[in-house]
Amino acid sequence: MKKLVFFCLVVLTACATLTRPPSLQEDELILTRKYVGNFVEYRPYLPEKFGDPYLIWIKTTMDSTYGKIAAYSQKCEFNNGDRLYIRRVYYAPGMASGYWDYQIESSDSRIYYRLSEFQHDSKEFIESWFTSQSEK
Repeated sequence: MKKLVFFCLVVLTACATLTRPPSLQEDELILTRKYVGNFVEYRPYLPEKFGDPYLIWIKTTMDSTYGKIAAYSQKCEFNNGDRLYIRRVYYAPGMASGYWDYQIESSDSRIYYRLSEFQHDSKEFIESWFTSQSEK
């Protein structure tokens, strides 16, 4: 009798670990870095009023897909032809919640810039580039 109860317990435990909730989407959990083309050029955007941040508009070889990518900086140190990636990093400063931060970086991650959440050229939020529905 003890063996039968033990066997049932093992089978139920094994079945419980094999199923996963349908709300988990593997792509969203794994994809943290996305290739956006090779660096072509950048254009600085000066703030219109005091207190606004400095922006640079980065043009890549995949400009037709992503448009010009807006990042916070006064100058850009990428070299012509550098492979560029957008990386998202999850920060949890408190115990209750966290947020995604997006940055553009070179292939060796030496140079990186924080991205603006709203990409003005493509008129969409940067987080939409990482969701499976609007996969580009």
